[in-house]
This record gives sequence, C-alpha cells and structure tokens, in this order.
Amino acid sequence: MASVTRGKPGTAPITVTLTLPLPPSINNQYATVGRRRVLSKSAVAFHREADKAIVRARQSGALPSERERGLAQRLLGVYLTFYFETPYRRDLDGGLKIALDALAGALGFDDRAVVDLHLTKRIDPLRPRLEVEIETISDWDFDQSYVYLGALASNPESPVNEVADGAEDSILEAEGMESCGITAVDGAQSRQQTG
Repeated sequence: MASVTRGKPGTAPITVTLTLPLPPSINNQYATVGRRRVLSKSAVAFHREADKAIVRARQSGALPSERERGLAQRLLGVYLTFYFETPYRRDLDGGLKIALDALAGALGFDDRAVVDLHLTKRIDPLRPRLEVEIETISDWDFDQSYVYLGALASNPESPVNEVADGAEDSILEAEGMESCGITAVDGAQSRQQTG
C-alpha cells in the first residue's frame, strides 16, 4: 500500500455519498470454472452497475473530482447502509467485500486504508440498494502500545529475532504485560494460565 496520510488535524473531512445497486449475496458472488474460483455473472454485473452509478454521479456533479481525488492516500471511514427486500433473507455482511472492492476500484482508493467501517441493515422492498458514505479521517491514531512481533513467529531465522530476543522482556515490562500473564517464549509471545 502506498503511504497514507491523515490530513491536518481539525480539518473538515472530505465526504462522498453514493447510491449503488444492492450487491449479490456472498453465496452468489463466486463460481467454479474448472479448478478456479471466479466472480459469478451476478458479481460481474454488480461491478459493472456500480461503475455506471459512479460515472453518473461524476457526470451529474454529485461526485466532484477534487473530492474523489481527496480519498486517495488518506485514512477512510466507510458507512454502508444495505436496503434489502426482506429483513431476514440476507446477512448484513454478505455484500461487504464486493462493495468495498467495487468502490475502491472505481474511486481509486486502497481499501486497506479503511480504518472505520459501519454496516446498517434496512428494509425497502420497492427499491433495494446500497447507500454509501465515505469520509476521510484526519484524527485517527493507531494504538502505539502494541508491538508487532508477527515476523518472529513466521520466520525463526529472521534477523529481527536477534534484536527481539533481547528486547522482549523490556517490551513486556514497559507495557505492563507481565502482570496480565503474557510472557516471551522463544522469540514469540504466549499467554500463561493465571490463577
């Protein structure tokens, strides 16, 4: 992922609002062709219709280019409201991935920059749809108290282990994790039963 910026704290967020067709359910998004999993016809149709809806929003002026460009390289909040025909036929999260992929592809942002995500289920049997609001987030902070030690577990030969072997005890002590029953064992963290 290219570097992502937060923007200046206190600046007004850039907001984009769109209405898209309702995506297919997760059970209808993929097909097997030979030994490969590919997007189904209904998933390809959703991507095509979502692209058309975004083009219409651009042409009508509802999606100004400066707002669209403002989404790239920024941390984002995405708020999706699914309007289904019935209340219980579909899971709320079944259209999440395909919707995010379609939005990211059409609007040119990286969906890994989404740090805040809200899903809402509503009912509208006469006009099923997906209403989308995307906004930039300028005041997001990742919790600095966590130290990523994933490289230790995945590659014991990593040079990171040489540094980490001596640093784990001090990391755990500094974070007060020893009192929670977390200890360093052979270059990785493990939770002990406490009593």
